[in-house]
Amino acid sequence: MGGGVLWFTGLSGAGKSTIARRVEAQLRERGERVEVLDGDEVRENLSKGLGFSRADRDTNVRRIGWVAKVLASHDVVAITATISPFRAVRDEVRASIPERFVEIYVGTPLAECARRDVKGLYAKALRGEIPQFTGVSDPYEAPEAPELVIETVGETPTESAARVVAYLEERGWIQPTVDRAGCEEGAAYAGG
Repeated sequence: MGGGVLWFTGLSGAGKSTIARRVEAQLRERGERVEVLDGDEVRENLSKGLGFSRADRDTNVRRIGWVAKVLASHDVVAITATISPFRAVRDEVRASIPERFVEIYVGTPLAECARRDVKGLYAKALRGEIPQFTGVSDPYEAPEAPELVIETVGETPTESAARVVAYLEERGWIQPTVDRAGCEEGAAYAGG
């Protein structure tokens, strides 16, 4: 691929990190240089001290975008898995990365995210114990024109990751792999 940014966005618990890690593994198998910038890990290490006000969330997303841009400029595929709730700052990051920016909206419904939540964060947010929780007491602005929409209900993380890889193959950013029978790997997931 030679560098680029795969920007996963969606609610907490949507499946962003899970899918991102599967895409990472598939790209590494193909010899790509890949780094995942997980939203929780970045908050702990790069954005420690930031709160959850809109200004702080925007600062966090800008920092992630800057790191992703630097990685991409060094021929690394930067995969972000971050809520990044506000459309304007996501668009700002996109504009700062001139080539190979792929916005991937993991469009899992709020009820499904809450059902999957092993930490109980949604339950706490719904009880008012966690202020400024995206999707409950703070807004999430879905992308208007993402390159990919991943609906995780009814699709496994492996199938979702295969769709991302198929998209990159279709654009010619990575070469399709061929199994011993001569069939393109992941072809069963293309378009579905």
